[in-house]
Amino acid sequence: MEFIDEALLKYAETHSDGESELLSKLNRETHLKVNSPRMLSGHLQGRFLSFISKMKRPDHILEIGTYTGYSALCLAEGLSEKGKLISIDPNEETMLFAKKFITNSALSSKIDLITGQAQTIIPTLKQIFDIVFIDADKKNYSLYFDLAIDKVSKGGLIIADNVLWSGKVIEQNMDAETKAIHEFNQKVAADKRLSTLLLPIRDGLMIMTKL
Repeated sequence: MEFIDEALLKYAETHSDGESELLSKLNRETHLKVNSPRMLSGHLQGRFLSFISKMKRPDHILEIGTYTGYSALCLAEGLSEKGKLISIDPNEETMLFAKKFITNSALSSKIDLITGQAQTIIPTLKQIFDIVFIDADKKNYSLYFDLAIDKVSKGGLIIADNVLWSGKVIEQNMDAETKAIHEFNQKVAADKRLSTLLLPIRDGLMIMTKL
């Protein structure tokens, strides 16, 4: 769900950095060939993720939920010289799609794709992450947060996508996914280890800084 008029969104995109040729092609092919293309981060959100990453200059990024690789490529733009991004997703089909584009990127050596269940893989990771991006199955957001929080550096960022869930988080009668997102938002907002900011960018981004 977009929260601003489409014409205003186009205006914002026009006055922001453009997509690279590779990202533009990835965007287009995702919409043409892959189910649920609205899951793609897209131009404006992608530039936001890139902007934040470039400000942070992270050594390690963890992405939970790869989809077709758009957000991974955007986040990887800000990695330090020897930085690495690990992206986890259980969907073999979309991971193959993502790998095709990431392999053709100048950032390919900085991105490691892992096919599997994040709740199994995260506990095995030894890195301390400067950015964690959560954009996976909504019912497990709180679980992914719990697994990742102790692997985040002091001052590190956790970013969660889709936290406004098409505006359904303010409805009285919530379905199971909406309730999971709402409870996640309440949980992290009350966590004294964090400073939080919920931004109405695209479908909502929760930005958390580990204090």
